[in-house]
Amino acid sequence: MNLGILQLFRILLIFIFLQNLNADVKSFDFDFIKKGEQDDNTLLIIGGIQGDEPGAFMAASLIATHYDIKKGSVWVIPNLNFYSIIKRSRGPYGDMNRKFAALSKNDPDYNTVERIKKYIKSEEVKLILNLHDGSGFYREKYINNKMSPRRWGQCSIVDQSKLDIDRYGNLEEISSKVVEGINTNLIRERDVYHVKNTKTRLGDKEMEKTLTYFAINNGKAAFANEASKELNLQERVYYHLLAIEEYMKIMGIEFERKFDISTVEIKSVIDNDIFISFYDEKIKLPLSKVRKLLRYFPINKDGDLVFTASNPLMTIVKEGKEYIIHYGNRKLAKLHPDYIKFIEDERDINISIDGVKKSIKFGDIVYAKDSFNIEEVSDLRVNVIGYVNKKHKNEVGININKKDVAKRFSIDKNGNLFRIEFYQGDKFAGMVLLGFEK
Repeated sequence: MNLGILQLFRILLIFIFLQNLNADVKSFDFDFIKKGEQDDNTLLIIGGIQGDEPGAFMAASLIATHYDIKKGSVWVIPNLNFYSIIKRSRGPYGDMNRKFAALSKNDPDYNTVERIKKYIKSEEVKLILNLHDGSGFYREKYINNKMSPRRWGQCSIVDQSKLDIDRYGNLEEISSKVVEGINTNLIRERDVYHVKNTKTRLGDKEMEKTLTYFAINNGKAAFANEASKELNLQERVYYHLLAIEEYMKIMGIEFERKFDISTVEIKSVIDNDIFISFYDEKIKLPLSKVRKLLRYFPINKDGDLVFTASNPLMTIVKEGKEYIIHYGNRKLAKLHPDYIKFIEDERDINISIDGVKKSIKFGDIVYAKDSFNIEEVSDLRVNVIGYVNKKHKNEVGININKKDVAKRFSIDKNGNLFRIEFYQGDKFAGMVLLGFEK
């Protein structure tokens, strides 16, 4: 092969590689969530600019899912660099928080950066808060390797002391108020917060490339909040939420939180209050204790997996022959597909639970103490996954007890929640989940 052909071949490979990267990135666009009554005093909260900082993106997601804004306006982007979150990486294509000064259109992050810039420059937005998890514990004077001016954890960051704008230009003063509020609610004294002024304009070339400095140069009050990577996830989220609430108070934004702000409650909300539903809720899947592998999971024959997640950090990615449910940095479960044609069926299902008749719909989750019995449904066959009775191909009109269903077929690790599937011939109509322990 001569040098000219070899060079052309290399260029072609690079072009194909970049095309694949861009296609991959487009499938992980970030979510933009508006909360409250829209006004010109909007707080923009950003999490997930770096995918190895779960405290930051998890805190932003909880604002999106578990806070009600009663007065004022909050915009939330919990998964700015969603691809890096899925990959558990600071940035598969480089650090996105160093791409706001100049960026080539060929960069895989270009569209994401341009899109977030538009939200930052929106007239409604008056204050921007970028959430991070940082190394160690920031201290103004050197104490040890983990506690020094070079560390970033447990601090509120500003690029300069003041900004000449109509509202919230007293950056360092606002940052000090936030720190004061956080420090009245410390888990331990070591976690104390400080203000860190990077004085970016004085020649910090790295900080000149950041999101907050871009915002400052576009006349927006911008701050970063850092929780230490030395803390566990729920502790990081705790401190981020304390900071966010302080900023909302300063802006006059009123809110209601759907949980108590404690590390125990935060861990419970993160781990337990999650689910995903498929195909217009024909199937609903709780994920708090889901098994790592669900076999023969019904997926429409065309392979198009349509789903709705309870949390913006959740998605499904096909890897090889299986579908992987991702939640932030975690891989929750693999779905081994059973490709089958889906049909539309909106009928109610009649079921007796511990002797009490109920009417339910596909996608419902119901609970029994001891037994259940599904009434016959015209032209539908019922399959209780885990119940084996060779006498019955259609498992209706049978009183099925808890001991009759094999735990290993449950969808949860505790062996309590089971699939009841409905078929019309060789077509799938829907699914109900039945649990023996709520």
